[in-house]
Amino acid sequence: MSTLSDRIPSLDALLQLLQPHGGTDVHYLSHHYDRFAATKREFESSWDRARGTRVLDIGAHWLHQSMLYAVDGYRVTATDLPITLELASVQSLAAAHGIRLVATPDLSRADVFAALGDNSFDIILFTEIIEHITFNPVAMWKEIYRVAAPGARVIVTTPNYYALRGRAWDPGRFLRGFGGGLDMLSLLKQHTYAHHWKEFSRRELIYYFCVLSPDFNTVKAKYLPEFHDRYLATRGGRAGKWFERTIPFLRPNLHLEIELVAKQKGICIVPEW
Repeated sequence: MSTLSDRIPSLDALLQLLQPHGGTDVHYLSHHYDRFAATKREFESSWDRARGTRVLDIGAHWLHQSMLYAVDGYRVTATDLPITLELASVQSLAAAHGIRLVATPDLSRADVFAALGDNSFDIILFTEIIEHITFNPVAMWKEIYRVAAPGARVIVTTPNYYALRGRAWDPGRFLRGFGGGLDMLSLLKQHTYAHHWKEFSRRELIYYFCVLSPDFNTVKAKYLPEFHDRYLATRGGRAGKWFERTIPFLRPNLHLEIELVAKQKGICIVPEW
C-alpha cells in the first residue's frame, strides 16, 4: 500500500519532469519544494478523494505545486499572470500533464474567474498568497466562492506573524519608532518575488473567513515548523528549534483548511473601499 510520501515526487524527480519542457526557476523550486510537499501531505491526511479531485491552484507560477497534484491523478487548473502562463516551458509542461491554464491578469477584478464555471472545484490552493494582497479582496472571494463546489476546501498557507523568529518580537524596533511588519530594508534591499504586506495570526485568519461568510468553516488550523532546517543555524539555532517544537504558537508557518459547508449565505461582508 502506498503512503502519502510515496505519491509525492522528490525534488530531483520533479526537476527531471520539468527539464524536458525547457527547465524552470530552479532556485525558486528548491526554496519552496519542502513547503509544497508538506502542504500536500497535511491536506491529504484528512481528505477523502471520493469527495473530489478537481484542483484550482491560484498563483501557480511555474506549476511547481500544480505538478505535485497533477502527477498524482488530480485534475488541475492553474491560474497566474499571463506573462507567466504564456511561457513556452509552462505551456509545454501543462499540455504534457493535463493542466488547464487560465490567465488572471488582475485578482481584484469582479470577473477574475469568468472563464471558470460555477461549482467547478473541490480543492482550492491559496498558498502563500494572502500575505501579498494589497487590494480589497471581497470581489475575489466572491469569485472563489462561486467556483467552489459545496463541500470544497480552501487551503491557505502563510507565515505566522507570531513566529519566534518573526517581526512581532522586535520591541527595540517598535520603541525606536520603526513600526512593525515588513521593515524598510526588506522593501528596498532584499530580492523577493513579492513583499509581505500583511502577515496574520492564526486567530485572525479564522476570524477572516467567519466574516467573509457563515458558509465557511475552518476545519483545520495548524502551526507548522520551519521547512528549511538550514535557516535554523543562523536564526535561532538549537534553542530556537527547541522552542518551536515545544510551543507550536511560535512556529513560523500557518496551515488552514476552510470548508465551504454549504452555499446558502454567500459572501456577506460589504467593503467600504
